[in-house]
Amino acid sequence: MKIIWRGITFRTLKDCAKAFRLGEQPTIIIMAFIVGILAGAANVMFRTAMNISHDLIFIGGSRLLHITDDGAYRALIPLLPITGAVLIIPLSLLFPGEVNGYGFSKFLETVNIRGGVIKVRNIFLKTLAPALTIGTGGSAGVEGPIAFIGGTVGSAIGQLFRASENRMKLLIAAGTAGGIAATFNAPIAGIMFAVEIVLLGNYEISSFSAIVISSGIATVVSRGFYGENPAFQVPQYDLRSPLEIPFYIVFGVLIGVLAVFYIRIFHKTKDEFDAFRLHPQLKPILGAFIVGAIGIFLPQIMGNGYEFIEAALSGKILFPVIAALVLFKIIATSVTLGSGGAGGVFAPALFVGAMAGGSFGHLVHYLFPSSTASPEAYATVGIGAFLAASTHAPLTGIFLLFEMTGNYKIIIPLMFTSIIGTLVAKRLYPDSIDTVELTKRGIKIHAGREVSVMSRIRVREVMDPDFITVPQETLLKDLIDIMIRKDKFYVPVLDDAGDMTGIVSGQDIRPVLFEEKVKNVVTAGEVATESVIVLKPGDDLNIAMNAFSRKDIEEIPVVAEYNPKRVVAMIRRKDLIDAYNREVLKGHE
Repeated sequence: MKIIWRGITFRTLKDCAKAFRLGEQPTIIIMAFIVGILAGAANVMFRTAMNISHDLIFIGGSRLLHITDDGAYRALIPLLPITGAVLIIPLSLLFPGEVNGYGFSKFLETVNIRGGVIKVRNIFLKTLAPALTIGTGGSAGVEGPIAFIGGTVGSAIGQLFRASENRMKLLIAAGTAGGIAATFNAPIAGIMFAVEIVLLGNYEISSFSAIVISSGIATVVSRGFYGENPAFQVPQYDLRSPLEIPFYIVFGVLIGVLAVFYIRIFHKTKDEFDAFRLHPQLKPILGAFIVGAIGIFLPQIMGNGYEFIEAALSGKILFPVIAALVLFKIIATSVTLGSGGAGGVFAPALFVGAMAGGSFGHLVHYLFPSSTASPEAYATVGIGAFLAASTHAPLTGIFLLFEMTGNYKIIIPLMFTSIIGTLVAKRLYPDSIDTVELTKRGIKIHAGREVSVMSRIRVREVMDPDFITVPQETLLKDLIDIMIRKDKFYVPVLDDAGDMTGIVSGQDIRPVLFEEKVKNVVTAGEVATESVIVLKPGDDLNIAMNAFSRKDIEEIPVVAEYNPKRVVAMIRRKDLIDAYNREVLKGHE
């Protein structure tokens, strides 16, 4: 990109900033402002696409198939989400691995471990595919996709400005904050989402302004199109008395247990679909059929369910139905996303929380009618509490509910329930719904910057294929001569088949270095250390550093992936540290 001003050519926007003598913070603020505008516009685009999909396929299809007439025609409901699943197939074939499923775990990995470079086409893919899935009745939410879209906007601006890795990460967080804020009309919740979930709670206070600016600007853009109304219009509920607090504490414990159930079912369903022997393009169709079949009896589980959340908060859904919706919404969401449908888990979490709160509220209000608030109050608290427990992000849940409902009076029971629910969920299951996939692959996303940096570098990138080996019958005098001549002081010892039987280091031969008689009699195999620590090319540097820490050595043999006796390279502690330092410096450039 070239920019010409007063006869001077600037290659990048970063060059412009330098030419105009803009400091670091003003440059970041300008970028955050741009990200906020684009994230707000992307939210409008996404919601428009979803509304068009819903009106044309779900509403139009329901009329065409006479589903709205009830009766036997209700059996045709599965055709609606199946249509959405079929329409996603071309996208899935054109961009394999980028369309189907939840995908937010991969997003977190890209941001926190892999440098934050996201392909701009994800703005298009994460708009169209979820719009088709959710708009046609798939049980998923818009928040995961819009966070991904906002993050992609931030990454695109970072790439345009040639931002460092740390600044790229900040811009992505600013983009996700803008996307969430614009979606829910909740700027503070957008900020909390970016800090707690995207940045994993790690941020510099000097960088906080970028997230705040992006979130605020995106909200302004969204309000320009949709107004300033809260996401849910609900009556004002209040804490009946301080004696009601213990009920909310019990509710928090139950929410934590339910959140773990949701996380486990969600990922177990995905694993089952992954293992199921069916063509990958047919799995989303099967999932859509299952969701549609549930929708015949419980149509409330289809789509993002916002209108039914509002109905539950207003007391317009009967207790037996509310209780049933808790289980079947979890199943429907797990099937939709586990089979390959596109969307997020935020809206389903809000839905499940509202229904679980309503169910608990009906029970305690029936038992203690004079000392407890109405069931709808518990449904309101359940929204934020269940989101907090399932994502391990209590501040996001608290502020999101507050901004979505505009109800401050219920903030105290919400705080108790959200914090307790999150603590219980973490105690029972250490991973949130977003980090399970990463943990399965050995990625410790919360372990800190050092572990994250070392986790993304593989041993194959650092190992030295220029190494020497000796047969186990080699005399020590010959081995010493080879080590000195080749300047190699860690030498694997091999048997006749070429398999490693041990390793000889300079320390092993030091006691006999000046014993000529011994050197002419003892062989390498006799002095070699047989218990050898080894690494594989696919191991990350975090594993390698732990291996070096177990024993005070400077080199470790690298063996073939499927043969622990076949040496393919050596890795030095010094090279490992140098690689880490280079990666850290790259992030700060």
